[in-house]
Amino acid sequence: MAATFDEVQDLYRNYVMETYAPELVLSRGKGTKVWDANGKVYLDFTSGIAVLNVGHTHPHVTAAVQEQAAKMFHVSNLYYHELQGRLAEKISAIRGGAKCFFANSGAEANEGQIKLARLWGHEQGKHEIIAMKNGFHGRTLAAAAATGQDKVKKGFEPMPEGFVHADFNDLDSIKALITEKTVGVMLESIQAEGGVIVGDPAFLQGVRALCDEHNILMLCDEVQCGMGRTGSWFGFEHAGVAPDVFSMAKALGSGFPVGAVVASPKVADVFHPGHHASTFGGGPLACAAALATFEVIEQEDLVAKAQEKGALLKEGLEDFVDRFEHVVEARGEGFMLGFALDQDAKPLAKSLQEMGLLVIPTAGNVIRILPPLNVKDDELEEALDMLDDCLEEMHGGSIEA
Repeated sequence: MAATFDEVQDLYRNYVMETYAPELVLSRGKGTKVWDANGKVYLDFTSGIAVLNVGHTHPHVTAAVQEQAAKMFHVSNLYYHELQGRLAEKISAIRGGAKCFFANSGAEANEGQIKLARLWGHEQGKHEIIAMKNGFHGRTLAAAAATGQDKVKKGFEPMPEGFVHADFNDLDSIKALITEKTVGVMLESIQAEGGVIVGDPAFLQGVRALCDEHNILMLCDEVQCGMGRTGSWFGFEHAGVAPDVFSMAKALGSGFPVGAVVASPKVADVFHPGHHASTFGGGPLACAAALATFEVIEQEDLVAKAQEKGALLKEGLEDFVDRFEHVVEARGEGFMLGFALDQDAKPLAKSLQEMGLLVIPTAGNVIRILPPLNVKDDELEEALDMLDDCLEEMHGGSIEA
């Protein structure tokens, strides 16, 4: 018999470090829906924080992992195995000529691209990376140092040196920080954790031009924006630019931990044996999950659906801006969406959870909305109805009323 909510909560309180503050015990998931320990069903518009782009327990991904698990769980990177090569080939086919290093998470992938950039710049005396204020790159020390949010660093000082921070969407701010020590510019095409702030195409194009002009690297964090979520395979594609290196994780394995550093031909051969490693990176189970995820996205045409249906969902959010005075802006691309309030977003997220819709409050006043890319039309309508009801209940009716 499954454990009760109280039993699971007691286990966490007694044995798990309190680095999170969960409120639900989730017991299973299928597609866009999850069930808690009491049997209540929710629409999951968090997608496990942009992880479940093909939904919970997609049968094709599940079957691929089960099939591989019956053959072999782990292969040391001292040896070849076919699936890692196939996965690198698949990513390279999408980003022509790229080579990959496989890790286990987004933070590890970002650490990898930071190390790759430093190694590339070492003989030139370059090591400093210009990252963005309000950006987010992970919780390891170097990734936290690259992150442009003080709350991530507080209490962990001194942080690793070699990072300075410019204003996102402000090219002059980056220009002012470039020195002879600069090795690269690191950014997200959309600042997800930072409040769903979209990189202006002209800004991203300007960053690319600056990097070319100064012979430095453009580094993109595609951990949340990648795998079709924005309506393109990768968020930077909306601006028509190609970074020298970018990171992947989250949706790459549909919930199975896997990350990747993807390097263009310019820097693809910088790492040599002994420079970087990962015991579990690119293991057969992770690669099986990732290859199956690519197959689902392609077979179900989910990149195009994210663009098309995401635009419709954004229209619904923009309608709330017109109707409710406390909703001030709708933001995002594809199915990486959010809307900003003029007040704390947590009470609204809590009310939506009670109603049966899971969303993510972020950056203080923003509700982040990340449905699976294969969400059904009626589920989008149901979510908009719940948002409408909660906003009306919390804010006493709409402007039109």
